[in-house]
Amino acid sequence: MPLSELDEELASHRLFADEARCREVFARLRAEDPVHLAHAKGYPPFWAVTKHADVMEVERQNDKFINAPMTFLHEVEEWAQRLKDTNGTGMYVRNLIQMDGTDHRAMRGLTQAWFMPRNVKQLEETVRTRATEMVDLMLDTERCDFAKSISPWYPLRVIMSLLGMPEERHPDLLILTQKLLAPQDEQAKAMDPVARAIAKKEVFGAFLGHMNALIDARRAKPEEDLATLLVNAQVDGQPVAPSDLLGYFLVISTAGHDTTASALAGGLLALLRNPEQLERLRREPELMAPAVEEILRWTCPVRHFIRTATEDYVLRDKQIKKGDQLMMCFPSACFDEELFPDGDQFRIDRTPNRHLAFGSGVHNCLGQHLARFELKAFLTEFLQRIDKVEIDGPVEMVASNQVSGVKHLPLRYEALVPV
Repeated sequence: MPLSELDEELASHRLFADEARCREVFARLRAEDPVHLAHAKGYPPFWAVTKHADVMEVERQNDKFINAPMTFLHEVEEWAQRLKDTNGTGMYVRNLIQMDGTDHRAMRGLTQAWFMPRNVKQLEETVRTRATEMVDLMLDTERCDFAKSISPWYPLRVIMSLLGMPEERHPDLLILTQKLLAPQDEQAKAMDPVARAIAKKEVFGAFLGHMNALIDARRAKPEEDLATLLVNAQVDGQPVAPSDLLGYFLVISTAGHDTTASALAGGLLALLRNPEQLERLRREPELMAPAVEEILRWTCPVRHFIRTATEDYVLRDKQIKKGDQLMMCFPSACFDEELFPDGDQFRIDRTPNRHLAFGSGVHNCLGQHLARFELKAFLTEFLQRIDKVEIDGPVEMVASNQVSGVKHLPLRYEALVPV
């Protein structure tokens, strides 16, 4: 089969609903055409960058390969409608992920110290309390769909608690996040690209309504939370522009939990499919840190970002033209044979582990230290209190090439009885 026949799959959301096929497609591209120019029906041409070294090369040069205006790959018709709705910017509201250069540095600096390990350590009580609550919820019964009732709620409760979002708003925000980041759900499949763009605009509007309410509340009554920090933040001696402030709230509220939820459910699934690794982690809890890194490599919830070339550039002997779009295939880089010769094996003791689940360069994930801590806290609580865990039905993956993971993970289990 010619490589061009993979182009439709590369652009599709469905590819990531089939783990085996996804890894097969990327393995072939890494071997035969690591920087592959794809022409998929209904999409603009794009370069699929699949090797670890090449992704790193692009990410290091953030002046030559920028984030704006397109963060994720969009269908031509959907993008045209989006440009129409946003006065040609492509952004319903500009957020940190879509910023470049000095704007990005200034806005990232507002919370960078807040998300560093020293401060994350101070959040330990909040995170552990939420982990305990979710394991308590699991033990109220002997079965659950972990990917529906546990893994999305745990990091959502953490980040919303830190942000200061009232708990009664959490269910709506979870639904809105999933609509933003998993655009090929059952309802969206039936829509044409223009209708999907209009629906996405409505989701953004609803999300921003929640954010505006929180911003107004913190202006009226400051608290000791992240929302208050952002509301009072300044850039170059001036308050953050209202649209940029909304964008900041948006990216923290979405990226702050959906990626961790996907890693948690996918990590538990990997442990259950590799029971010798699960039992080793029970016996050797000191391996929790490398186990979390392996979970991040294995699941890599951010499926891709688009970078746009600002000048002509040669990448692995391929001529990239100014204005070309490059798809950073992070899950492929996490299985690159040059760095991970046994990458198809899930190993909790893998060190070093230079995965790209959090990206690389100036745009690496701001909340990565919090995400690591959340995964460690939950898995520690889980292994101390839950035993005889079995997969109790069909496992299903989310169909999204943006941020995705396990959609359904039915489990049966028992409380661990101390010896």
